[in-house]
Amino acid sequence: MTAPNRLETEIEELKNLAADVVRRARAGGADVAEAIARSGSELSTKVRLGEPELVEEASHKSLGMRVIKQGRVALTSTSDLTARGIDRFVRDALELVDISQEDPFAGPADPSLISAGPFPDLELYDPKGGDVTAAEAIDLARRGEQAARDADPRITNSDGATFSRTAGVFALVLSGGFTGGYAGSYASLVVSPVADDEGGKKRRGFHWTAKRHLDALDAPEVVGREATRRTLRKLGARKVPTCEAPVVFDPDAARAILGLLAGAIMGSSVWRKSSYLVGREGTRVASDLVTIVDDPLVLRAPGSRPFDGEGLAARKNLVVEQGILKTYLCDSYSGRKLGRAPTGSASRGGGGGVGPSTSNFMLLPTQTKAADIVKGTQRGLYVTEMMGFGYNPVTGDFSRGAAGFWIENGELAFPVSEVTISLNLDQLWQRIDAVGDDLDLRSSTASPTLRISSMTIAGSS
Repeated sequence: MTAPNRLETEIEELKNLAADVVRRARAGGADVAEAIARSGSELSTKVRLGEPELVEEASHKSLGMRVIKQGRVALTSTSDLTARGIDRFVRDALELVDISQEDPFAGPADPSLISAGPFPDLELYDPKGGDVTAAEAIDLARRGEQAARDADPRITNSDGATFSRTAGVFALVLSGGFTGGYAGSYASLVVSPVADDEGGKKRRGFHWTAKRHLDALDAPEVVGREATRRTLRKLGARKVPTCEAPVVFDPDAARAILGLLAGAIMGSSVWRKSSYLVGREGTRVASDLVTIVDDPLVLRAPGSRPFDGEGLAARKNLVVEQGILKTYLCDSYSGRKLGRAPTGSASRGGGGGVGPSTSNFMLLPTQTKAADIVKGTQRGLYVTEMMGFGYNPVTGDFSRGAAGFWIENGELAFPVSEVTISLNLDQLWQRIDAVGDDLDLRSSTASPTLRISSMTIAGSS
């Protein structure tokens, strides 16, 4: 059986499985029954100093269901898909819903919003990537690590190279009339060399590549050499005096900042009053250079999906437009709490629970070359890594350990470590005065290089 036919068969089997438990839950008295069925496999391999250190491979198949009865909600899940296990699964759901508390906001999506399809083919599954064997994965990891070790004699050790891939299919069946399913895959390679530095210190660096399709990954040798370059440039890192200065975030560090904003614009955070952006819709929350979208329809992107967890058609949401907050991302529940329509942003977990989430959450790039942002910075800090977690989502206060490079006269002058950067996140976004062109969707939250005009950098006194 060819891969596409095999996938179609698997999806249909999962749809039938989910439809069966939905029918049984409804027959047992549930007003609403919604089931998600999943199957798939994961493989993770690690090579260190040329030798395999880890091979983990697992497959799974499971059911999750949400049932609603007279305003009460219950969630159940199982990986026991025998006839007896499924009987118990349905029974548990019906027993739990009777003892749950009523919630006036509970309920399925508005039937008029549920999509009837057809759904776009977003090319989310790669048969070649989904079928990578352990031997092939070890070879890819070994090639990446070897390239890193061969690139420079100053690489004296290694934290290893890890190649991972996931592949799976899932189906969603809602008693409100929705049935859908699709397959997805994702593969990644991370290489982490180690170099000796002064004072007996070890400097660890890394580089990574990740895509849904195997052939879109950077070659292992390219990843390894870049990992070595990033490691060696850390040699001689030191603190800088405490000061106020511009801070440039590379794409990996900027992605972490963007992820904090993603949490703040979730409808669930807003109705709980656990976001500094409560009541800020329609107001300025960032500089004019900032436009942020959540787009689940990007071909082959890691966060793409043809429909959301409540059966609504996937749609692109403009979240921030030239610094103005345009919308919160809501599922039906948070939409009801906030008195608004859902934004097609529901995610459904393997246990059947539903909540809002991002898909491909992106700060859109500009025409400015990323290298020109550094060149245009007279004096400041270029951040490549952040450590710790100092962030209050209610107030927006932000403080993280950081490492990177000091910028002097538009050039990276020397590596920096053991400093702390801080600024309220609300001010941080509004002080962005440069956004680069180097957006890369290796992960579902992605940002190009960006610069903050001024932050507090705490280093040596």
